[in-house]
Amino acid sequence: MNWRRPTAIVIVFLLGLTAVAIGVQRGGARRSTDPADDNAATATTSAVTSAMPPVAMMAGEVSPAPGPVPSASASTATPSLTPKTKQSNKVKQSKSSGKAGYPSVWIKGVGHVRQKPDFCGEAAAAAYLQRLGYDVDQDYVFDQSGLDPMHARGCYTKELDVALKRIGFETGTVWYQATRDRETADLEQQWRSLHADLLAGVPSIVCMHYDEQPNTTEHFRLVLGYDAESDEILYHEPAEAQGGYRRMKRSLFYRLWPLRYRAETSTVVRLALRPAGIRPLSEAQAAAIRANRHSPADYAQHLMQLKRKMPAEGFTIVVEKPFVVIGDESAAAVRRRAEGTVKWAVDRLKEAYFAKDPDEILDIWLFKDDASYRDHAQEIFGHAPSTPYGYFSGTDRALVMNIATGGGTLVHEIVHPFVAANFPKCPAWFNEGLGSLYEQSASRDGKIVGLTNWRLAGLQQAIGKKRVPSFQTLCSTTTNEFYNVDPGTNYAQARYLCYYLQEHKLLRKFYREFFANHETDPTGYATLQTVLDRDDMPAFQKEWEAWVMKLRFP
Repeated sequence: MNWRRPTAIVIVFLLGLTAVAIGVQRGGARRSTDPADDNAATATTSAVTSAMPPVAMMAGEVSPAPGPVPSASASTATPSLTPKTKQSNKVKQSKSSGKAGYPSVWIKGVGHVRQKPDFCGEAAAAAYLQRLGYDVDQDYVFDQSGLDPMHARGCYTKELDVALKRIGFETGTVWYQATRDRETADLEQQWRSLHADLLAGVPSIVCMHYDEQPNTTEHFRLVLGYDAESDEILYHEPAEAQGGYRRMKRSLFYRLWPLRYRAETSTVVRLALRPAGIRPLSEAQAAAIRANRHSPADYAQHLMQLKRKMPAEGFTIVVEKPFVVIGDESAAAVRRRAEGTVKWAVDRLKEAYFAKDPDEILDIWLFKDDASYRDHAQEIFGHAPSTPYGYFSGTDRALVMNIATGGGTLVHEIVHPFVAANFPKCPAWFNEGLGSLYEQSASRDGKIVGLTNWRLAGLQQAIGKKRVPSFQTLCSTTTNEFYNVDPGTNYAQARYLCYYLQEHKLLRKFYREFFANHETDPTGYATLQTVLDRDDMPAFQKEWEAWVMKLRFP
């Protein structure tokens, strides 16, 4: 794959024989882009205005770099979205300039942020934002970039520049050209500008080679000072724990900094972190972020991990929040199922019952036939499926489907993670009753409704043989009893009780009241009596059985 130019933004892509390379702890194979592709980037990004009104913001405190600089402890920011007390911008520098002619300088008090996979630039920016008093994290920086998570990577230079400008930094001229015959002099000039910014209390994020190995990657680092006595540059290394205030000889820095994309020129990348209108988020903005349980950064990180366990070829990925859909049918078929089944069901289930998305991003694996389903379940998850249709695995955070059997089981299984997030103490009978209700479903007046399905025939036979337990017995079953001591009617009885409530416009009311009262009525039986307005439940069960016997499928 050619890393010189990032791929176009897409919503769906088909994985081919070539795997996408992803940086695991440090930057990916390519952080910058060829400036020929990005000549318009500065003009474009300079027009981006921050959504935050300006407030006075002080640069980092600067002082001489005294001998060995202690490494800052690694930390990961937890966003509270409230600014802390601003730090002083008092600037100090040593009088001695050393042999190189540059005085020592050190921007103190910048905590180290260990990057998430491929988020080196984001972590560097977050570290300095926290120094300025903003308790935000690397995910927040990524989210400001507008980068589509489907790329499954962190920011390149152009996208990081967009993020920094939106946050409220002036980054200056980002891309510089150094001619090969004057590269040393050109690098010296750029270092002189960077050093002058340090003296003014302004650090920089540089894009450089990670090391001098032949196949090294490009990587963002946060430059925070210079020690004239040892001629060393002080920087934060986001890729490693305890990476604060590392030291690098200036000669090595000069070798790693230029990015050589063309024979005649090198590219030097620097993003100055000059505050220019940063302000705290408003309460409305903070509330919106809290309400969005899974951010674009979450999806980018999730997709990086997902692609490491993907089969080699033939799968299409579609993000359909709060799920990621992966299938080995045609790309069009996977898109159609993501939109027509997953999104359709999620939108209507949330409208009917669920205020919160699942706690974690979940994968929906749609395998095209039984052979693919069984082979890939073993290959990816390490175990054979116990059902021919599909299942939800909390351990693997995945819904695993043989989609050749239809979409009914998929909708059924979608219900369970929503129940887990919204009603964690829901008993098995109602969890499965609600899930199985929507195995056969449709839209009525824009709302999801269950229809009669294949479970009806077995229930009618059990009713005819008087083998259906009482509703009190059904509601009082433990999880083990529901799944493992099933007389053969548990699923069907629970489903058609929910179907009865639905057809009598009582199901949503039952869900709300059961959830509200579940601490005092953990089985739901008392709530069921209240919603039905029935004291004589044996009499009601006879009426319900007679009603069920009149139903038909198909």
